[in-house]
Amino acid sequence: MSATVLIVSADSLLIDDLMRLATAADVESRLATDPTSARAAWREAALIVVGADLAGDLARSSPERRPGVILAAAEPDGDEVYRLAVETGAQQVIALPAGETWLVEQMAAAAEPARRRAAVVAVLGGRGGAGASVLAAVLAGVAARHRLRTLLLDGDPLGGGIDLVLGAEGTPGARWSDYADRQGRLSTATLHDSLPARDGLAVLSWHRGAAEPVSPETMRSVLDAAVRGYDLVVADLPRQLTDAGAEVLAAADSTLIVVPAEVRATVAADRVADLVRNYSRDLRVVVRGPAPGGLKPAVIAESLRLPLAGVVATDRRLATAIERGHRPARGGALDGFCRRFLTDLREVRPMSGEGGGRP
Repeated sequence: MSATVLIVSADSLLIDDLMRLATAADVESRLATDPTSARAAWREAALIVVGADLAGDLARSSPERRPGVILAAAEPDGDEVYRLAVETGAQQVIALPAGETWLVEQMAAAAEPARRRAAVVAVLGGRGGAGASVLAAVLAGVAARHRLRTLLLDGDPLGGGIDLVLGAEGTPGARWSDYADRQGRLSTATLHDSLPARDGLAVLSWHRGAAEPVSPETMRSVLDAAVRGYDLVVADLPRQLTDAGAEVLAAADSTLIVVPAEVRATVAADRVADLVRNYSRDLRVVVRGPAPGGLKPAVIAESLRLPLAGVVATDRRLATAIERGHRPARGGALDGFCRRFLTDLREVRPMSGEGGGRP
């Protein structure tokens, strides 16, 4: 790992504590037990934690002023500690052990490259079988195809597993149960390296068998790592809103409700929209045809009091490919909608991406 936390201390107890916190943050640490060795690594370190025991000696060596310097002390309330912080150029004074959680988060954040936070798109069905999972999978696939670092997140424990839509159920890697007790900051590298990926698309789904619901704390931790490490996160959510699902909706830049062009589906979708409306900053409807009774997409959108994101036609070839365990192929109405949607999304929510071009 290239990023390094520099620990400056000769106090064995403090060193043990700071080394333990660096391990918890999943970052590489380097120890300097005197001002001379500290100065040698001062400029290159991503974050520097100076123990109060060496702060005076370090200050007398006049270290170069730079951001990312923290002074750690057991009793940080005294005037002497804050004087040393000023003289060493520390921007923060932290008390240990009270501030351990905060310091772990600072270490983890320093080890990650600065990048724009990912756009988040949530997708859910207006009724069962509306095609929300397929739309989420195709949208994520189109994004990955155009060199956006993309995570497809399965938020529906009873949905059967979105990895099946991609034909990736046999791909090794972590599933939700591996993060069951996760709380607090998760490094982007740990998340990225642990997830199954296929053709550049990372997927977080469920193990086969009984699926335990994800807690909101776990969802918050995983989602926070995802938006720091990817360009786009596409989440497939259940219609019955869970606390974890609410976390995704609150973070989503855009939420799509997929509604078949049927009267009964529209009535059901109205109930779903009422559930998620208060959590969503941008809620839109995608109408899936055909319309057996001639119900117009504009009428559906008006009855739901939602803007119309687009209309897609049912593609039987797509259903056949998924049933046979094949990844959805390029082309078709759904693929075209996803490309247009991503182009529009990038206009209002720029994503870093490596490709630079539009989908």
